[in-house]
Amino acid sequence: MTGTSKRFWVDVRPWSTEIATAAIEAGADALVADRAADARALGRIATVAPDGDLVPERDVVFAEVTPDSPLPDAGDALLVVSTTDWTVIPLENLVAAFPDRVIAVVSDADEARLALGILERGVAGVLLRTADPLQIGEVAAVLRDVGGRYALAPFTVTRIVPVGMGDRACIDTCSLLAEGEGMLVGNTSSGFLLVLAETAENPYVAPRPFRVNAGAVHAYLLGPDGRTSYLSEVRAGNSVLVIGADGTGETAAVGRVKIERRPLLLVEAESGGAKAGLVLQNAETVRLMGESGPLSVAALSVGDRVLGVSMEKGRHFGMAVGETITET
Repeated sequence: MTGTSKRFWVDVRPWSTEIATAAIEAGADALVADRAADARALGRIATVAPDGDLVPERDVVFAEVTPDSPLPDAGDALLVVSTTDWTVIPLENLVAAFPDRVIAVVSDADEARLALGILERGVAGVLLRTADPLQIGEVAAVLRDVGGRYALAPFTVTRIVPVGMGDRACIDTCSLLAEGEGMLVGNTSSGFLLVLAETAENPYVAPRPFRVNAGAVHAYLLGPDGRTSYLSEVRAGNSVLVIGADGTGETAAVGRVKIERRPLLLVEAESGGAKAGLVLQNAETVRLMGESGPLSVAALSVGDRVLGVSMEKGRHFGMAVGETITET
């Protein structure tokens, strides 16, 4: 998997071992092939083929459209759309008519980037048709970057309170995160703080740059698709959103989640009228992102400023909703 909620398919018709191998190594989600057996001989990967995991005309409808084409009839199937010019075809209409079901056929990274940005939400994925193995890596990089950019703002710490023992979750990713990268986690769905990966050297424990000690199990984790999940729900194989100090988001795969009983600390902060709070492990290795650099929660003080994100809407089963929801 690419680690993103967007599908990344590669067309290997006519069969090309070189293209199929490059696709698997780049983390493609599925291969579109004439025979599923050809793809399965190279590795474990989903296939779109007459004998595949997804069957054309039953699970997937392929359609070529022009500016004057009526909307195709896809029923409940995924819709794979090709065209000679994405700048002319009203792809917005297709995305609106078939939310989360349109796969755009693209030939390079630029076309993929355009399709993934349609109506802000973008298509559900892309199908790359190319004879150039280098294009596969470039499109895969575009898919990894669909986490977007988040408007991080400084929150002033207003309260720090030890709350006793509780269960906290460490999220171990399959990636080595850089200094200043972490995850957006919050006590409520309206405010999230940037909790950093364990990249720093310290006298007590070796760095674990793949790990974010994210907080108590009840907390919300903001995901790459804009939904939230409780930390207690995160599992190996899930995709998580990794955020840099500049607000740039990308995705990473979860390799393991460690839930252990530890002493906990409540941190609350405000930014204008927005509030954010989070229960974290009371440990020197747990750090929030400050305006001028990382801040350990063990040294955090009221009045310090840490980076976070405020959200307007509440959540219902992880999705943003317009109803009135109060969380404290």
